[in-house]
Amino acid sequence: MSNFEEYIRQGEPQQKEKGYIWQTAIGLQEVDGLKPSAYLIETAKQNIEGDITFDEVKNRIDGYYKTLSDRQVNTNDRTEEADKVSAAIAEILSEKTFSFSPAEYLNIHRRLFSGIYKFAGKIRDYNIAKSEWVLNGETVLYASAINLRETLEYDFKEEKAFNYKGLSKQQVVEHIAHFVAYLWQIHIFGEGNTRTTAVFLIKYLHKLGFKDISNDLFAAHSWYFRNALVRANYENITQGIHRTDKYLVRFLSNLLLGENNILKNRELNVSFVAPVNGGVNDTVKLQNGGVNGGVNGGVNETQKEIISLIKENAHIRTYEMAQKLSKPVRTIENNIRQLKEKGIIARVGSDKTGHWEIK
Repeated sequence: MSNFEEYIRQGEPQQKEKGYIWQTAIGLQEVDGLKPSAYLIETAKQNIEGDITFDEVKNRIDGYYKTLSDRQVNTNDRTEEADKVSAAIAEILSEKTFSFSPAEYLNIHRRLFSGIYKFAGKIRDYNIAKSEWVLNGETVLYASAINLRETLEYDFKEEKAFNYKGLSKQQVVEHIAHFVAYLWQIHIFGEGNTRTTAVFLIKYLHKLGFKDISNDLFAAHSWYFRNALVRANYENITQGIHRTDKYLVRFLSNLLLGENNILKNRELNVSFVAPVNGGVNDTVKLQNGGVNGGVNGGVNETQKEIISLIKENAHIRTYEMAQKLSKPVRTIENNIRQLKEKGIIARVGSDKTGHWEIK
């Protein structure tokens, strides 16, 4: 990412902004293991310096690969994809227009992958599965092809109706993490879902008022961002693996709140075992008498399990807890009531759209 460092650190405000945009556009290619060409880097620099427009950038890239094709020079098709998609992302991120709608989401995919994929901007009509390193070869269960549009429209409708008023900044981050995880899980396109979702998210965050966010986090940690989306949508109860937004929240907290959470991909692997710091971790604390050293006599085993589930997914519902713990809903409700009375947990917002908070 040092290609544009001089512009980001020392350039004029407009050059700095374009430097961040190009850095993000190129960095996002890493989610699919793609690298841009040296030609794209040099062309991007000319755009940052104001010598050529985005249209001229795209024309030059098209001409560059047409020349290689005419000369029958062997090229890496994926490098061509990286160059063209990077240029498209940079152009979209530079625009001051946005509409929060399924049509906008589809249009971003069309603009990114037009001329690369025949299905650019089109909803897939087949089911998919993808082997994930972070899941040791397993796949997330993506939405079924038969109801993709309805699922997409439902998620947009729910988010559009959501009221952010009264939420703390941390609660805003947690909600956004929940929304983007669900949006990505639909996996409405055959390919290019993560890059499309990332671009859409950046534009949406700008609409919400996060104008000064440093998009270079997507450039430096795009692979972490994708793995965090995977972990937010995968569970295997038989192996004790549950869906969790916590990694996505860490990423977004760095992006939106200026936090400095350490983002390590190895920690997202389902087999990763975190070291115990100082001999005591959260699990041990719970086993030795509840939260933060014990509250009102500690908590029972069911309550410990409820707390663990909330820590993994603040939006989990009561019936989901009952399913995961193989206990009656009434038992879960009684234990939740006790935890509330002890001041250990609280419900923020409505039962349908709210979330849990550990006090």
